[in-house]
Amino acid sequence: MTVQDLYRSKRLGANDALGHLRDGDFIIVPTGVGEPPALLTALSEQRRRFRDIKVGQILAVRKFGYFDPETVEHVRHVSFFYGAASRPGGQAGWVDFIPSYFSEMPALIARGQMAADVVFALASPMDAHGYFSLSLGADYTMAAVAKARAVVLEVNPHVPYAYGNCRVHISQVAALVEDETPVMEVGLPSIGPVQQAIGKYVADMIDDGSTLQIGYGGIPDAVVMQLTAKRDLGVHTEMIGDGILTLIEAGAVTNRRKTHHAGKSIATFALGSKKLYQYMERNPALEMHPVDVTNDPYEAARNDKLCAINATLQIDLLGQCGSESLGPLPYSGTGGQSDFVRAANRSREGKAFIVLPSTAKGDSISRIVPTLTPGTHMSTSKNDINYVVTEFGVAQLRGKSAKQRAQELIAIAHPDFRGELREQARKLQLL
Repeated sequence: MTVQDLYRSKRLGANDALGHLRDGDFIIVPTGVGEPPALLTALSEQRRRFRDIKVGQILAVRKFGYFDPETVEHVRHVSFFYGAASRPGGQAGWVDFIPSYFSEMPALIARGQMAADVVFALASPMDAHGYFSLSLGADYTMAAVAKARAVVLEVNPHVPYAYGNCRVHISQVAALVEDETPVMEVGLPSIGPVQQAIGKYVADMIDDGSTLQIGYGGIPDAVVMQLTAKRDLGVHTEMIGDGILTLIEAGAVTNRRKTHHAGKSIATFALGSKKLYQYMERNPALEMHPVDVTNDPYEAARNDKLCAINATLQIDLLGQCGSESLGPLPYSGTGGQSDFVRAANRSREGKAFIVLPSTAKGDSISRIVPTLTPGTHMSTSKNDINYVVTEFGVAQLRGKSAKQRAQELIAIAHPDFRGELREQARKLQLL
């Protein structure tokens, strides 16, 4: 039987493809725009026919009908990292949450510590050899493909065929659903003067020939916009987005001086515009790999001059970062921040940057605090933090005493809060 014969034999409508589900199944769905809308819409419409189905995903971007507190006994979302679609349910308690380092999720699946009964994923059209590309989210999904009882792909002509370890063969697939809905586009965050000021501090510290990991958000993208004049930058990141595409188009990214995966940009998921997805199509300069390749601190650190740029919500005077909750209220997740901070610390001449505005809520509260707000989910430890950057400057913490750290961080806090921070630091015997 040819691969085309196999394809035709496995093609189903979205509703019929749900026949591969069993009550109690855990469905793995890729990050972000790699989620399959036709399959998840069908599941939402028919959710009451199932019991105890879980849908596990990092960063859901669409709020499908199954995001419903009244039907969680039928289908429940399990988040690995909250976004706008899943956050309200997480904060209300009817969306579950599994904490983990992004880099370790494939191992959790392989070891059976995280279930993966079925995979639902968006995929490119099949090539002549019978392979589909999970270009929008190789992440933990490739590990789930190897483990799952049933792999159901939603084949879409708008999904790029990318190179790297992100391919699935027709023989691994239980069912195929065809859909032509354009891939969801996610624009760049808004950038204001505070973000620009922070971005300039970081950009000035990034040398030609550095390899970049860029997190998502206004400040990381503000850094990117100020790197267009750099030369021979490389990319080894978890997310490729339009910010990195801007650097590629400007000629700043060549990957020539990378010491690992030389000549290629490496990522595990894509989140951007149609232009980005078109750039990914059969592009030999880009490879999409599972997250245990992109985010593993040892692997990423094989790149010399690795610069990791990630945002936090709050940092205390010892350097502990609360990047994923507002006090005890969940907001996002650990993601890859800790992975890349550790990687940059291991990298020869690497630099790990944690960026944040000095204040929140219209300058009414300081994001630099004596101690983290009670209940805060601590994302990156004091032992790992190196550079912390606000619009008022740069604090370098690694190798510094507790007293020196407090002094450095108070110096980049908003001036309105420095006196209060000094007083609190004295009470904590940090000054």
